[in-house]
Amino acid sequence: MRLSIIQSTKYWLSEHPSIVNFRWSPTESWGSTWSFLFSAITIYLISAVILHLVVSLILRTNRRVPLGPIPAIHSLAVAMASVVIFVGTLLSTAAEIRDTRWFWRRTKTTTAFQWLLCFPLGTRPSGRVFFWSYIFYLSRFLHLLRTFLTVLEHRKLTFFTLFNQSILLFMSFLWLEFSQSFQVLAILLTTLLYSVVYGYRFWTAIGLPSACFPFVVSCQVVLLGCNLVCHFGVLSLHILKGGCNGIGAWGFNSMLNAMILLLFLKFYLKMYSNKRKGDSLSELKGSSRHLHSSLEKLDSKGS
Repeated sequence: MRLSIIQSTKYWLSEHPSIVNFRWSPTESWGSTWSFLFSAITIYLISAVILHLVVSLILRTNRRVPLGPIPAIHSLAVAMASVVIFVGTLLSTAAEIRDTRWFWRRTKTTTAFQWLLCFPLGTRPSGRVFFWSYIFYLSRFLHLLRTFLTVLEHRKLTFFTLFNQSILLFMSFLWLEFSQSFQVLAILLTTLLYSVVYGYRFWTAIGLPSACFPFVVSCQVVLLGCNLVCHFGVLSLHILKGGCNGIGAWGFNSMLNAMILLLFLKFYLKMYSNKRKGDSLSELKGSSRHLHSSLEKLDSKGS
């Protein structure tokens, strides 16, 4: 029974003809044109800003739009989609390594890990791993919905949110368009993180206790650190092995990742600074209350 379930999972996630014969093409893949990408990002940015303005004008201060179970359902949907993409990418990667290892003899790729970091020159966006890269690209549109839920529920819209979501959608498009190296590892790391983070968000959304530390921020720091290490690996292999496929797109993505990292660090430091100020203010209030009570005791004794 268990063996049949494993075999069925492998077939549907890595051996199905739609997966094996996938090809990234404007005529075969929905959303695979530059015009679609820029139109989608533009519509997202304008819609988010308009919604924020409308909510700010209509609702009073500190009032929120009740969304009921919608945020929890969205978090659960993203977590489940991330798990499926992670497992599908993992199984497809193993199958792709098994089927294409013979071709590595013509290149300077010698190990599976090198292939994960650095695609051989001439790699085309077709086959199993690029199918899951395409599904990951489509899942980015599901992530965009969180911006609108945050605006309605918390009346918050930041430049970092708009920039981060738009750039991640743009980068996942570049992965496919230029058969960029490192994308397999990036998808595995990112979907693993999303499955944990959005599972945690679903956990807290249904009223279960939250962590005693900034869980989501800590996970994002771990992901950024892993990506940084892997980017150095790609650059090293590109120099030592004679070139990695899609290195131009990788360089552009690296620049965008650096911008996201700087914005994230700025946001994190601001949040940490505000927390320290809040703690200091609480300590000051506590000291003043203690001093006030001590003075009252002295006055009562003197009288």
